[in-house]
Amino acid sequence: MTTLDSQTKGQIDSILAKVHDGQRISYDEGLLLYQHGDLLDLAEAANARRQQLNPGNLVTYLIDRNINYTNVCVTDCQFCNFYALPGDTEKGYVNSKLILGKKIEEALELGATRILMQGGHNPDLPYDYYLDLVSWIHRTFPAIEINAFSPSEIQFMAEVAGKTWREVLTDLKAAGLMGLPGGGGEILDDEVRKRVTPKKIMTDDWFGVMKVAHELGLVTTNTMVIGFREELRNRLNHLLRLRDEQDDSLKRFNNGFNAFISWTVQIEGTPLGRSRYAAEYGGTSTEYLRHTAISRIFVDNVPHISASWPTQGVKVGQMALHFGCDDFGSTMIEENVVSSAGAPTKASSLMMPNEIQRQIREAGFVPAQRNTHYDVLRVFDAPEADVDLNSMEGISVAAAKQGNWAGLTLIE
Repeated sequence: MTTLDSQTKGQIDSILAKVHDGQRISYDEGLLLYQHGDLLDLAEAANARRQQLNPGNLVTYLIDRNINYTNVCVTDCQFCNFYALPGDTEKGYVNSKLILGKKIEEALELGATRILMQGGHNPDLPYDYYLDLVSWIHRTFPAIEINAFSPSEIQFMAEVAGKTWREVLTDLKAAGLMGLPGGGGEILDDEVRKRVTPKKIMTDDWFGVMKVAHELGLVTTNTMVIGFREELRNRLNHLLRLRDEQDDSLKRFNNGFNAFISWTVQIEGTPLGRSRYAAEYGGTSTEYLRHTAISRIFVDNVPHISASWPTQGVKVGQMALHFGCDDFGSTMIEENVVSSAGAPTKASSLMMPNEIQRQIREAGFVPAQRNTHYDVLRVFDAPEADVDLNSMEGISVAAAKQGNWAGLTLIE
């Protein structure tokens, strides 16, 4: 970082003081911090904001499973290596209820409290398919919370059925849907979206779907992916829109996004990875941590920020807990989308609960299991006996400690 002149340094010190004092900062102030703030100063300010919103030393995590009901999709996103086009009988699939049921049963045996279910924009699936699927899961597995379908999928369903977003979400909620994941957001700035995901939902509609979800009392999150060769102002545009929409939803409905998660784009095997600009896509660990800190500082009305260990790696995930994050994400019993683009979860997406607890504890915090609403279910004050989680014997010991997991064979 270049040496700052005294005026700029004074401005930055003044902005950081505002953060430590619990005040909101402006767009221009956020951009100045992003451009010139010292990384450790940003971490300190982000942790101050974290303490203002979530005081204490707890770091939460969730036991859940990401399930993809189909990978058939017509949006051709430039960063996706997961989808198959309609008619691709070799790669494309629609999972049967038998397969989905086995995945959910395994998740429940692993202690899961939620499934996060997403898929592609599959033109061969009728509207009733989605209602029947959610209703069947809700009836068959009443103990599991169902968070499913990104805003882009909701918009696609509405187009297929000739319905409004409200009608679609009302129908899905009646069938048993509890919340919408924040997927499909990438960077919520149309300047970027028109370049990397032109066939998918644009910014106004993404937030429009979520606004209806907030009004209906559904649980929602907001996600962001950086590293598309965007400018810092594009990132701040996303964060400003998120903060403004959150203010509005909380004021009107007393309900809004309960968490924010960001990560760097993964491009292995994707059109972006084959482009002449491939070396310029993605982001370093330092860039991710800087963005995480800025997000926590700037977005002062979304209560929780989660570290993304599945995309950044466990050690960077630990570091993110010192850059404003109060949550370590989930066990990721299964993850297929970023894994197919080269994320660390490509080797193994599952992190057992006691290993998550160890990672949180090693980072200097107290682990606590939560649910989708961020209600704390159990605090783990004392560490479990250390086991070697790289050995089959250690995994068996860990499984026995967590319950009746031993002998499970995860459905691929």
